[in-house]
Amino acid sequence: MENWKEKLENWKKEGKKIVFTNGCFDIIHAGHVDYLEKAKALGDILVVGLNSDNSVRRLKGKDRPINPVEYRKKVLEALKPVDLVIIFEEDTPENLIKKVKPDVLVKGGDYTVDTIVGADFVKSYGGKVAIIDFVCDISTTKITQKIRGQK
Repeated sequence: MENWKEKLENWKKEGKKIVFTNGCFDIIHAGHVDYLEKAKALGDILVVGLNSDNSVRRLKGKDRPINPVEYRKKVLEALKPVDLVIIFEEDTPENLIKKVKPDVLVKGGDYTVDTIVGADFVKSYGGKVAIIDFVCDISTTKITQKIRGQK
């Protein structure tokens, strides 16, 4: 059994409420931190599914990610709200969500419940789906455009 599966199993045995979110988290910024803090507040354990480098390239283009997956994982693991980071290779976290089986599935305000991958699965066993509004008007794309002198 993989180490993360053992951790997850133990937390569930302890009755911990598991929250799951996912993303590329290429250049961590204030918006990410605010989002992760709010996600963690919805339960006891925050699990973050992290897109692999190949997955990020397919989703964001050939110039991404800026940071390789092992660096992105290290930064996420150092953030106070994050309890566990799991890298996934697919374009969506659907298979990972089915393995984690979270109590709460969380995505950002640019999603609706109908567009969240795994929402139907989580709701099928009584789990909840939450959408967190973005407070900071910032994104990795905006940061990279500013660095490149683009508007």
